[in-house]
Amino acid sequence: MSHGASVVGGAGLVVPPVDPDTPGFLMPLAKLLRWINQVMVVLGMVALLVASLVLTYSVVSRYVMQASTDWQDEAAVFCLVGATFLCGAFVQALRGHVGIEAVAGLLPAAWNQWRLLCVDLMSSAFCSFFAWKSWTLFHEAWVEQQTTSSSWAPPLWIPYGLMAAGMTLLSLQILVQLSARMNGLRKQVSGVAA
Repeated sequence: MSHGASVVGGAGLVVPPVDPDTPGFLMPLAKLLRWINQVMVVLGMVALLVASLVLTYSVVSRYVMQASTDWQDEAAVFCLVGATFLCGAFVQALRGHVGIEAVAGLLPAAWNQWRLLCVDLMSSAFCSFFAWKSWTLFHEAWVEQQTTSSSWAPPLWIPYGLMAAGMTLLSLQILVQLSARMNGLRKQVSGVAA
């Protein structure tokens, strides 16, 4: 379920708005992430199209022309890894990730705000760890010049780099949203106290 509002921008792309509760010092980062996320979605669309064309070619060449296919599966997987990880921050900006809303309906609105803060905090910790681990895998694959075990043998730093970049963008997006949620809760608490 999507928790955020969306605005349709140019070329029919959904452009997530920057949360007005985002602290001023993070506003440039939030706007930069919004722009980067839009670029990543376009690249993700192209990657999905390329993956579908490569897999279609693979099926046709394998079964119609009886040709061997040694590079098509890995090329498609690399495109899908890139599309999946690089577009994750865009989906997070829309708050479009799958969420279970059973608890939200049972809690009072004030408690639900604190629950969402805890979810953002835990998501930030998990995604930051995942990003760090992805960068270590990328570094290891780069330094050791690791490749896949196929006859094509593309370097493994490509999917690890895509994964690391995507998780870094996702971590930054969650951190910006977490700071906006904390700032919004601080405003609510100080408004109640006043």
